[in-house]
Amino acid sequence: MSELVLDVTRVIRPKLRLLPKARWLKIVSAVGGACLAGGAAYGVTNWAAGLGAGSTGEAQSGTVANLSITATATPAASNVLYPGGNGDVVITIANSNAFPVTITAVDLPTNLTYAAGFTTNSLGTAQTGCSSTTSDVIWNYSTGTSGSTHSLTTPLVVGASGQSNNPLVVTLTNDASMTTSSPSACEGTFFSMPSFTGITAYGGTATSSTTPVTDSWTS
Repeated sequence: MSELVLDVTRVIRPKLRLLPKARWLKIVSAVGGACLAGGAAYGVTNWAAGLGAGSTGEAQSGTVANLSITATATPAASNVLYPGGNGDVVITIANSNAFPVTITAVDLPTNLTYAAGFTTNSLGTAQTGCSSTTSDVIWNYSTGTSGSTHSLTTPLVVGASGQSNNPLVVTLTNDASMTTSSPSACEGTFFSMPSFTGITAYGGTATSSTTPVTDSWTS
């Protein structure tokens, strides 16, 4: 009986195709180059960089706009004026700045600068016989010198523009004064107080006073 012989090498041997030597060298070189390039890039990203002397940037500060102080009828003054007595003054303070402003003192006109009298709290119609030349209503503690400075009992903080407590409504307790020379025509009258000549104030971070607020100067 004859034997059956299988050609095993032909069954399990994979087919290989030899490349020409020159082309094989090109492939090896390309792969090696890629590896080297990757290694170089990785090394650069791990190099530490320091900060040169004098490195800086640019910032800018804002400007400070003046506050606006106006008369208001609400709330009504609790302490009213009479000859020889003192009364309340009610004002609103508006702040157009982007930061709170703190007021610590006010500057007053002279004690010969009188308030003008009006028939109603809208201050629209002048009161006959009770004008800014005859009323004898002045700021309390004002002096013979214009611009005298008077410190507030508590600093007033007006919130930033668009924020709460701006405008700030303030009752200045007993800071108006009526002399004994005030005429009878000033009875039952509403007064537009003389303008302040200035304030002492500064801008910056601060907790706003809660409107309405009561304050004063006492000297």
